[in-house]
Parts: sequence; C-alpha cells; structure tokens
Amino acid sequence: MPVEEFVAGWISGALGLVLGHPFDTVKVRLQTQTTYRGIIDCMVKTYRHESLLGFFKGMSFPIASIAMVNSVLFGVYSNTLLALTATSHRERRAQPPSYIHVFIAGCIGGFVQVYCLAPFDLIKVRLQNQTEPRARPPGSPPPRYRGPVHCAVSIFQEEGPRGLFRGAWALTLRDTPTMGIYFVTYEWLCRQSTRDGQDPSPARVLVAGGFAGIASWAVATPLDVIKSRLQMAGLKRGAYRGVLDCMVSSARQEGLGVFFRGLTINSARAFPVNAVTFLSYEYLLRSWG
Repeated sequence: MPVEEFVAGWISGALGLVLGHPFDTVKVRLQTQTTYRGIIDCMVKTYRHESLLGFFKGMSFPIASIAMVNSVLFGVYSNTLLALTATSHRERRAQPPSYIHVFIAGCIGGFVQVYCLAPFDLIKVRLQNQTEPRARPPGSPPPRYRGPVHCAVSIFQEEGPRGLFRGAWALTLRDTPTMGIYFVTYEWLCRQSTRDGQDPSPARVLVAGGFAGIASWAVATPLDVIKSRLQMAGLKRGAYRGVLDCMVSSARQEGLGVFFRGLTINSARAFPVNAVTFLSYEYLLRSWG
C-alpha cells in the first residue's frame, strides 16, 4: 500500500485547516447559535468580544487530528482507486479512471474518515462555541472546557464513550456521498482543462480544487447543520432523539432555510481551503515521484 498519499494528505490537510479555521468557527456558530443576524454580525461580535484569537478557538487540536483525518481520506481514496483500476497516482493522467470508480473511491474514503473524524470534530465544535473572552472580567465564570483534552475527558465522564461519537451518523450521511462528489468534480474539471496524459497546471489545480470544495459543501451543508446541532445537543440532555428528530424539530422551529445556514460562509471557505489542499497534495506527490 503506497504511503505517499497518506503523508501528502496529512500535510495538505494541515495547510487547508490553518487557512480555513476562522471561516469554520463563524460557520459553526451560525449553525448552532441564534444570537447572530448573519456572517458579518457574527464576525464583528466575535472580534469585539474575543479578539482575533476568537476565530482560532479549537484549532490547536485539529492541526494534528484533522490533518490525520485528511491523510486517511486521501490515502484511502488513492489506494481504493489503485485497487479498482490497478493504476497508481502517477499513471492516472495517462490512463484516467472512470468517474464511477472515482466516485466509489471517494465515498469509501469519506466513510472511513468519519470514524477518525467524529471525536475530533465534536471537540472542535464544542470549543468553537465557547464565546467567553480570552481576558475574563474578575468574578466571571470560567469556560466550560479549558482545552481539547479537558473537553474530551469531560464529554467521556458526562456522556459516556458514545458521547464522543455524538453526531457520527449525520457525519456519515454527510461525508460518504459528498466525498464522492468532491473527487469526481475535481477529476472532471482537471480533465476538461488538460490534454490526455498531461498533469494540470498549478492554476488549473487551484481552480478545480476550489470548485470541488464548493460543490461538495453545497450538498453537505444541510447535514452539516444537523451534525453540528446534534454535537451541541449533548449539553442539553434529551434535546434531540436522533438525526431525523433533529431535522424535523429544526424545520418546525426555524423553517426549511435552517438547513442552508452557513452555506455562504462554507462556500467562501471551501474555495481557498480546497484549492490549497489539492495543490499541495498534487505537488507533494509529483515531487516525490
């Protein structure tokens, strides 16, 4: 099993995470809190109340963990494609796999990554939703979680081992098909702009990666909203009984528009993050080849 794809996925995931985390913090807060009137209001209030550092809450843990998850996604995708087509990453431009194979490999990669991602994503979302300022006034209560390790231990103690996988079903439903769409979109755009057998230029990789990110998040956002709400529901016992109950309750209380909350910020984040992710992934593999 080639390991270069896992290493390249790790590095590219870390780069994309640093670039996109401030957008992700705004997105999570819009999806789980009702105190903001929109993206700009959320950004202004976060900056005023928590300073610039507020946008990077929960990032230290994902730098290692989410990068590892990205490594799993790209590694499983590439090795599944190798098993389906018997062509390595270096041979795929000359012998491009079918879009069906790309979609299947992407879905498998998305499915496998969920069970690595679920606990890390839960901790990230809980930390991002802590809106206490870094410099608290005297006498003000401390934040619920002091950091990622304390957050993980608290969830384990209060909600049990299953609590660390809260929202995992919604995450599975979100990532399994959307990762297939993600890789198919990227491959299709790359093939439209290059001749057979040639590697796409850096500019084309950036554009293809960016639009692949937008396409996947356009499909993923409704279940991303449900996933985030289920993850925060652990703080309110009995808030939702499951994915379907969360969907029905959210729609009844806030209308169908709730399922697209965060779509604009998701799209704004998706283009640069995934453009950088694919560019670094492709060129790391080329340099090692």
